[in-house]
Amino acid sequence: MPPRSTRPADKFDDEDYPAYTMGRAAEMLGTTPAFLRALGEHRLITPLRSGGGHRRYSRYQLRIAARARELVDRGTPVEAACRIVVLEDQLEEAQRLNDQYRHAATTPNPPTTE
Repeated sequence: MPPRSTRPADKFDDEDYPAYTMGRAAEMLGTTPAFLRALGEHRLITPLRSGGGHRRYSRYQLRIAARARELVDRGTPVEAACRIVVLEDQLEEAQRLNDQYRHAATTPNPPTTE
């Protein structure tokens, strides 16, 4: 038997491992499979497919879906909720990069020896 590159237990810690079926994911989120399909149609999350073609979701995707569900529960249309989540993530990344660049600009360069 060939050696495995990762242990099976490592999948428990993998945020991107598609461990949840559509039914289980919907149950965990307290929503319907149709809601998860709508998120996919609006390209907020793209579930992986099992060998039989069934949708499988990761914990990371479920966290994103939960954010969208909170917005929808407050009356935001699904399409708008998806866009808001994407824009929030883009803003957070831009702020992180801005902070990184600002820190690099204020950090003195070490003297070079030539």
